[in-house]
Amino acid sequence: MIRRLSDYREVVDEAKISEIYRKGNKIADNHILHINSTYYGGGVAEILMHTMPLLDDIGIDVGWRSLVGSPDFFRVTKKFHNALQGEEIVLTDMKKRVYEQTNLSFAKFTHIDHDLVIIHDPQPLPLSKFYKRKQPWIWRCHIDLSEPQGEIWEYLRGFILPYNLVVYQMDEFAAQGVSGDYTIMRPSIDPLSVKNKDLPDGTIEKYTQKAGIDRERPLITQVSRFDKWKDPQGVIKVFDLIREEMDCQLLLVGAMATDDPEGQQVYEEVHSLIKDRDDIIVKIGAHDIMVNAIQKSSDVVLQKSIREGFGLSATEALWKKTPVVASNVGGLPAQVKDGETGFLVEPDDYEGAAKKVMDLLTDEDLREEMGENARQHVKENFLITRHVEDWIDLWTKLLAPGA
Repeated sequence: MIRRLSDYREVVDEAKISEIYRKGNKIADNHILHINSTYYGGGVAEILMHTMPLLDDIGIDVGWRSLVGSPDFFRVTKKFHNALQGEEIVLTDMKKRVYEQTNLSFAKFTHIDHDLVIIHDPQPLPLSKFYKRKQPWIWRCHIDLSEPQGEIWEYLRGFILPYNLVVYQMDEFAAQGVSGDYTIMRPSIDPLSVKNKDLPDGTIEKYTQKAGIDRERPLITQVSRFDKWKDPQGVIKVFDLIREEMDCQLLLVGAMATDDPEGQQVYEEVHSLIKDRDDIIVKIGAHDIMVNAIQKSSDVVLQKSIREGFGLSATEALWKKTPVVASNVGGLPAQVKDGETGFLVEPDDYEGAAKKVMDLLTDEDLREEMGENARQHVKENFLITRHVEDWIDLWTKLLAPGA
């Protein structure tokens, strides 16, 4: 069932809901377009999937298109993504040609006559080069650009400069060498979605059994794409340190994003580490209700990323009152308030992560206290209603500045 903004009165104040409707009315005559690289897999697609119906309900005409690319294109853009996170790259003319030609081809059969265009992340970034821009263009960057590899940044920066505005997740991500006039917009979760709504105990029991979880043993979980930046191998190292001290189980819940060709390789590496082990479970492609039940029934969620744009799986766990032990990188510190909603550790501090997880596993009162804090923190900062309002406020500044 398609949700309406008014459905969120159970989690957001009615006055705020009414205010968002009124704000949306000011730009209801405009046609706005989002373009990203995939309809499925990863946080960007999930956010768009949930915000689009609400914007439609408010009365704003918002469209969404996904860039069509070949496997070669996505292999190239994955290398670009890794380089923007600081990894070295050999930036050949062939890579540039595949990247730009794919965007040019998409532009040839994708007509844009909208009043405002939002381009998400590096994959469709060059599109602005192939259109006569008659409207504002926004580049919405969801990744950490604080320490990009120099050559790739010099190349991509040329595509960013023509944009009217750049939107980052965090101030720390703001890139060097482009306009300092940028906007910060934090991601969000949908509290009424199947993945995040409250579930009856019987439903939780049903799906945890299907996942193979032993409800009598403490459960540590990481939910993330199979991506080297999520460091699933490091999660296993942390778990092995914990197992030296206490009995527990680890559940790695993962998925493949269609725009990430490295996912299968990472999955195979993880699988080779855990074969013949009965204390580690890997669930690939778990559907949303199972993910919900797993996050709710976990004693601790671990998010041991090396680099992290934001980490919405941590947000989801916090909303379900499950404390999170996370790496002190990217957008995770905005969610995991050290000592309040969970604990922060450095990405390479395996012993520190293991200790913090064990502190939580052995102290039920601490888990409950942090869980309550976590739910409130997400409610105040990271729900979809705030995200929708952020977009409306930004679009109003560009399309109806006097409104």
